[in-house]
Amino acid sequence: MSHQAEAQRVMRSMGRLCLEHDPEVFRSVLDRVGDKWSLILIGLLDTGSMRFTELLHTTPGISRRMLTLTLRNLERDGIVKRTIYPEIPPRVEYEVTPFGHTLTAPVIGLAQWAADNQDTIVANRRAFDESRAGDELG
Repeated sequence: MSHQAEAQRVMRSMGRLCLEHDPEVFRSVLDRVGDKWSLILIGLLDTGSMRFTELLHTTPGISRRMLTLTLRNLERDGIVKRTIYPEIPPRVEYEVTPFGHTLTAPVIGLAQWAADNQDTIVANRRAFDESRAGDELG
């Protein structure tokens, strides 16, 4: 690889992105949008607003507390909007903001990649675990 090609590769790297921005904020954003619950919730809300209980029932394995915390963090970052309707009992709905919609295509793309490659990853994990089991016996 030529020096110029290597320089271009480095310029496109994650490290460059981190260095060009506030590293703490950069990592916190990646941590937020890379969180499994955030990814699922952004994907679910991409199709329209949902109530808390709908999100709770359509997000397998999430607890009420984790759903609350995740939604609050996504709201804080401006990715999700919470709307309270003045009814009795009060109705609360969550939706992806216009800013949040800029994230939905990458989130759906990542989810599609995970779904498309699930069998390969399971096979790779099994092969790795089996090779390591032999190492531990010896």
